Formats: sequence, C-alpha cells, structure tokens
Amino acid sequence: MKKSLILLLFIQQLLYSQTNPAITKWLQNVTITGNYYQTGNSTPISNGILVNCQQVRYSTNWVYVNATGIPAYPVGVFTGDGNTNQAGNQNAIYKFPLNPTQNTGTSTATTGGNIGVFINGVSLFDYRDGVAWNNSTNALCGGPGNPNCPGGPMATQAWNRDAIPAEKLGFDCAKGHPAGTNYHHHQNPSAFKYDLNLISTICNTYDSEGLYTINTSQHSPLIGFAYDGFPIYGAYAYTNTNGTGGISRMKSSYQLKSQTTRVNGPAVNSTYFNGYFKEDYEYIAHPSDPTYLDSHNGRFCITPEYPSGIYCYFATVDANHNSAYPYVVGPTYYGNVTGGKVTTVSESTTTYLSNDSFSLNKTNIKVYPNPSTNFITIQTDFAENNLKVEIINEIGQIVAKGTIFQGTTMCSIETDTLYNGVYFVKVSNNSDSFSTKIIINN
Repeated sequence: MKKSLILLLFIQQLLYSQTNPAITKWLQNVTITGNYYQTGNSTPISNGILVNCQQVRYSTNWVYVNATGIPAYPVGVFTGDGNTNQAGNQNAIYKFPLNPTQNTGTSTATTGGNIGVFINGVSLFDYRDGVAWNNSTNALCGGPGNPNCPGGPMATQAWNRDAIPAEKLGFDCAKGHPAGTNYHHHQNPSAFKYDLNLISTICNTYDSEGLYTINTSQHSPLIGFAYDGFPIYGAYAYTNTNGTGGISRMKSSYQLKSQTTRVNGPAVNSTYFNGYFKEDYEYIAHPSDPTYLDSHNGRFCITPEYPSGIYCYFATVDANHNSAYPYVVGPTYYGNVTGGKVTTVSESTTTYLSNDSFSLNKTNIKVYPNPSTNFITIQTDFAENNLKVEIINEIGQIVAKGTIFQGTTMCSIETDTLYNGVYFVKVSNNSDSFSTKIIINN
C-alpha cells in the first residue's frame, strides 16, 4: 500500500511538471553561446557565454532556474547614453512559486533591479533607471554623473525618471541594456525595427531580433514570470477574459496627466517633458472594456497555456507598437512576492529536461514579403533549438541559408543577388521540416 501511494505521488508530480508552464516554458540550452556588438563594427562577436537557461529544477512548491542572463539574440551597442558596459554572465539561480497567490493586503511596489525573468533567462526591470528629481537642489540626482539622491539609490523620490523615454538612445535593437553587466529589458522585448512607428534606427547598424515579434492576429506567447510567480505575456491576447472575442491589443490603463507644472518638481518643458517621470501618469479604470488592464498592468484571464485561467501581466504597447507605461509589471505586484534570486537550492528537486525533438507548428510559420525583392523574412514561434532555413531553387540547389536561433523567432535572408524566379523556403529541425514557395522579383 505504501509503495503504491509513493508511486501515485511520483506520477502526479511527473504529470504536473509536464503541464505547469512555470516549469516547461523556460528555454534551455547547454551548447549555444551569445554574441555582442562593438561600436563601429556591424558584425556580432562571440562572447563565449552560454545563452538562455541551463537548468530547470522543481519541487512540490517551487521551480529553480539557472541562467546566465545572456540572450540568443545579439546585444549592444549601448553608447547612446554613454553606457560602455557589456552584458556579462550573471550565473544566477532564480526561484519562483509554482502556486502563486494574490496579495489581498497592501500591494507591494516594484523596486529597482530585477522584478522578474524572461523565459530566456534575461532580467526584467521595472520602469525606473535610478535617476530622480531632488527638489532641494532643483536638479537630477542618482545614476551616472549625478549626485546621490536623498536616502540613497533605492529610496523613492517625489519624481522618479522613466527609463524608457529618458534612455531611449541607450537601448540596443532588442530594447535592452546592461546595468553593470546585468543585461535586462524594462519593456516589451521586441526589436525596434518591427514597431509600426520607428523611434530608433539602431537596428540599421546593430541588428537583432529580440525575444519575440508582435503578431496582431494571434495570442502573444508567454515570455516570462514576475517575482510573484504570475506569468508575463506579450502585447496581444484574447479580447475577453474567458478566451473569446478574437485577438486584441492589451492596453495600459495609465495615461499622461494634463499638466504644465509639477508640485515640488521641474516645470513641464522640452527637457522634462510630460512623461519624463513616472509620476506624470495617472491610473484611469475602464471597467466596461476587458482589453484595458488593472493597476498592476494585468488581468485574470484564460490563455493558451492556462485554459482554466490565471492572473497575467502583459508587455503593453500603444497603437504604433511603441512601449506603453508601465511597460510590463507595475508599479505594484498583483501577487505575494515570494520569488527572487537565490544562491543555493536547499531542498530536494527534480530536474526538468526540455524536449529537443519538438514539432514545428507549421501553421505559425510566416514567410514575407512574397514576392520578395531585397530580402525575405521567416517568422516562427519560439525556436526551442536552432532551426535551419534554406532557400532552394527549382532544380533543388541550396542558394541561400539562414538560422533561426534558439530563443528567437525569425531570421532575414538577403535575396537581391538571386535571379528572378520561383524558389522554395525550407525550415527544418532534427525531426521535422516545412517548405513553401516564394517568388523573387528583384
């Protein structure tokens, strides 16, 4: 009887590990290393550091993720704000609750530094960059080149700078940058070049794909977890919280105040424009529209990974797909913050091994533009392992190649040197393949 009970408990835990996204959705890798750009060199250089997550372990209540903090997409450069740091190996272990719970008391405010982790092991920061307004000196404080703020670097001031507009020129193509060596995203980790309104041209020289690309016709992928254990999704989801109504953009309920002055702060002008500080925003509830999110930037809803529903955060963007405050999580958490970075794992765990032979979701592979003139882009769901991309002519010769790297969603191949005509694009992994016809018309 005792042996039967132990076996039953083992089977239940095994089944749980195979279905709980907090265990199964991390991108694991032990072979591929990352790349970075140096100023003036548009060819990425290997940093020799493993990308994504290296190990996932779980117990009854917790999941532990080992990660370097280095993404599969190239990072850098970050010179727009004078940041000459490079992304480095964080050698981190992150701990998340497998059964996250709502905080029914006073909401916990997000803080500077890590507040969550993306599924590729890259850190999530909130809106702030550590710079604020010191009313006693009528000047900025905190951050590089400024005097310290009253109370120290972690103290909240009356006016706290929003990193997204203030440091726009310091973000790389994937909308990330390092704090020290800790590469992180404050915002939706989709490359600048895919926004409908281009606010940065850094991708023209230092190209990168980012973690995922917005698709307005399908539910965004699960892209990470906050430190309270609740999942983070991209910008689009089911319109209604019960999983019906088509696909809609999830909208922030924060909007800019109508103001020309700030109490105990600088006047609104071209330097300290409206939106320069987090406190320039106010929360306006939209109870009749389910596509507007709550004060934590989330909602309880059904998703592809959670058919029974769960509270979810969303990486919000505006109608032009430019990042929208509060960007991902915040300014407070929905749940009880029990996760975070740990130095050791002090309980018995089971190691979760991802499936290396997953099947291509052929319905989600897109090839465009078609006909093609100068380039062709191939977009898929997250690549759990490298995907090989080949352009093949009508007599079966491979005339161009590319790779969709693990932890990314697309690659582009130049076609301007190919003769006009009919070709085939083939996407393949170790066990599956997909082919489609394209036309080159240079």
